[in-house]
Amino acid sequence: MSFNKTLSVILITKNESQNIQKCLESVCFAAEIIVLDSGSQDNTVELCRKYTPHVFVTDWPGFGVQKNRALDKATSDWVLSIDADEVVSPALIQKIQEVINNPQAKDAYKIKRITQFCGEYLYYGDWKSDYPLRLFKRNKARFKEIPVHESLIVDGEIGKIQDVIWHNSFTSLEGVIAKMNAYSTLSALHMKNHGKSASLFKAIFRSLWTFLRGYIFKFGFLDGSRGFLLSIINAESCFYKYIKLNFLKNK
Repeated sequence: MSFNKTLSVILITKNESQNIQKCLESVCFAAEIIVLDSGSQDNTVELCRKYTPHVFVTDWPGFGVQKNRALDKATSDWVLSIDADEVVSPALIQKIQEVINNPQAKDAYKIKRITQFCGEYLYYGDWKSDYPLRLFKRNKARFKEIPVHESLIVDGEIGKIQDVIWHNSFTSLEGVIAKMNAYSTLSALHMKNHGKSASLFKAIFRSLWTFLRGYIFKFGFLDGSRGFLLSIINAESCFYKYIKLNFLKNK
């Protein structure tokens, strides 16, 4: 595979030694890889430096700000934003090269992503194949500077790519629960800062709807026992988000 001089890959890391090598190996076709690490206590930084000289250790200002910091260090015309627990498929590599060399390409692209949950990939429910916006012209997009669930704001047209990013985030139940706790806290803080309110009734109603949406209306039951377990965990995460917000507002 020849190197392409028009693509930068950006990613942020912290304690990702279990995942980072597979991720970086899958994006070595890019001309430039930018890594911002926020104080890993394992050997993530050392592993990253085997693949790229552009590794920076920083503080942690939140997801959106950190990803914009990485974006500001990119120098290529196109940027691929990827997470440390994701792997670019060979078919996607070829498709990305076709897109960025096409003079008629749109300004940004959503890419199909399939997520693994405790050893199996899920194809239904809330974690069915989603399309995060990941590939874009460097001067056409910025990340929203919010603490969690950051997204890209694009100035231009957006297309869609069907070739896959494999998302290997949730390899153990313990990891899922830990991330659920952390993300529900960040979400509650973000909602509080934007004047949102919550109650026990709202927490119960929203979490019940979350379960029904994922397990019934999005056919999560077709993913078997893992589909059921994931629907329960998503509902729990929703419940804790609103309960934490209620506590924050009443503190």
